[in-house]
Parts: sequence; structure tokens; C-alpha cells
Amino acid sequence: MKCAEVKDRLSLFLYGELSFQEEEHLEEHVDSCPGCREALARERAMHAAFDATEVSPASDLLLQCRRDFQQQLANAGPVKQSVWPRLRGFFDIRLHAIPAAMQPVAALALLALGFFGSRFVPANNVTGFTSSGFASPVASRVRYVEPESPGRVQIIVDETRQRTLSGSLEDADIQRLLVSASKDPADLGLRVESVGILKGRPESAEVRGALVYALQHDPNAGVRLKALEGLKGFASDPETRKVLSQALLTEKNAGVRIQVIDLLIQHKGDQMVGVLQELMRKEDNNYVRMRCQKALRDMKASVETF
Repeated sequence: MKCAEVKDRLSLFLYGELSFQEEEHLEEHVDSCPGCREALARERAMHAAFDATEVSPASDLLLQCRRDFQQQLANAGPVKQSVWPRLRGFFDIRLHAIPAAMQPVAALALLALGFFGSRFVPANNVTGFTSSGFASPVASRVRYVEPESPGRVQIIVDETRQRTLSGSLEDADIQRLLVSASKDPADLGLRVESVGILKGRPESAEVRGALVYALQHDPNAGVRLKALEGLKGFASDPETRKVLSQALLTEKNAGVRIQVIDLLIQHKGDQMVGVLQELMRKEDNNYVRMRCQKALRDMKASVETF
């Protein structure tokens, strides 16, 4: 990453809007470039100054704005219209410039509305975890997850501002955020950590669905291996075995294929014989072929006629 690119991304970096790989590249460049280190320090100082600035409107600002607004309306007097403009007003919406005399009043009214509206928006309180107390925005994105203590997890969520949530792994909202993070296509590190945490809670149908999704769709073999670890206890479940059989025939990584074979042969059956024989037709990895042959012999099935 070049200096110009780094300086263009400093604000995004501080707001947590870069991907995991972009952050790594930027941090590596800053570690080796004194100029960019200084630019990052200036950017951090500017952000800190903005965060420290707090506007405190007077407590009676809203009441005063309403009085001024009513006075301006009274001074303007009634507006006379002919019949046709009034009728046309029922069928269209038109925007007009605010008169110059009304602009300061309107600006103060908007400021007051935003200030008092933010004070009285109810916050979403979720049992089981704590947050910074901001009202929930329309959209959020899980940025980072990590184990906190046995049975608990810490999640950093990007919303209008970044906040930290801490709660039990048994909490449905915590699980929902982890499931969302496990499917984030832009952040490999986030998926690895999320699936690594979820694999310890496969009893939940939603969590198990996320592990199955990771096994079927995640492009990283490490994530798929973690998902397999979480599905070990369900190797006898018919639906899980169906997913494992499909994964065995489509999986591109030999290490993952070996792990899938080890899970499937824990519960032998005629269907398992067919899957292994089908794999033998196309398998080009000698070790995988050897594992298939051993499994077929253990089941007293043919290893030559496929």
C-alpha cells in the first residue's frame, strides 16, 4: 500500500470501515513509514477533538422556537388562494424555499428537534448483555468477536457509532450476531473467530445451520474445518449426514475431505458405501484414496468395482 492510499484511508481506518486485510496492509505500512505514522497521529488527534466537542442547547430552546414559529405564522396572516390552486394541492406535492425571515427559526426548530429527539428515543435493552446505551440504528455490522470468559463472548458492532456488546453465549441476540458475523464475506478473520466460537454451541438449530452454511459455502478451508468440528456430535443425524456426503463429493481441499470421511465412517451404512465409491472415481489424492479404500474394506464393500 502506498502513502497516498494510506492517507486516503486513515479516516475509514479509525472508524473501523476497512476490511480485515486492508487494516493489516495499512498497519504494516504505518509501522514502516514515519510520515504516515505522523499523519495517523494527526488524524487521531482531530477525531479526539471532534469527540470531545459537545453542544449543549439551552433547556428552553424548544419552547422558545415554538413561540417564535407561532409568532411568525401570526405575522404572515392568512394566505388567499383561488379554487384551482387549492384543488391542485390535493394531487401534488411541491417544495418551496423558506422565506428569509423564517430561515433562522426553521434552523433552530430542526436543531431542537434533533437534540430532544435523540434524548427521548427509547434504547433497546436486551436481557443478558450490556451495550453503550445508544439507540439501535437501522442497520448494523459485526466488526470483531472474541471469547471473553468461559461461556461468554465479546462482540464489537459497527452501527452509527461503534459499540461493544458483552453477553452469554446462551443469549439469542448474541447468537444471532455471531451467526451474522460467521457469514461476513469481506472479513476472513471475523468468520474464523465467529465459527470457532459457534462450534461449541451446535445444540442450537440456528447455530447448527450456520455451521452447515460455512461448510457448504465458505471459501476458506480453515473456516470449513472449524465448522466440521462443530458438527461432529451430529454425524449420525440424517440431515447432517446428507450435507456431509454432498460436501465430500464437492470439497476441493484434501484435508477437509479426510475429516469428512472420518465423520461419515463413524456410522456405516449402504449409502456411505455408495458415497465412498463415487469419491474413488474422481479422487486424485493418494492419501484420500487410501482412506476411502480402508473404509470400504472395513465395511466389506468392493474397492475395485466402481
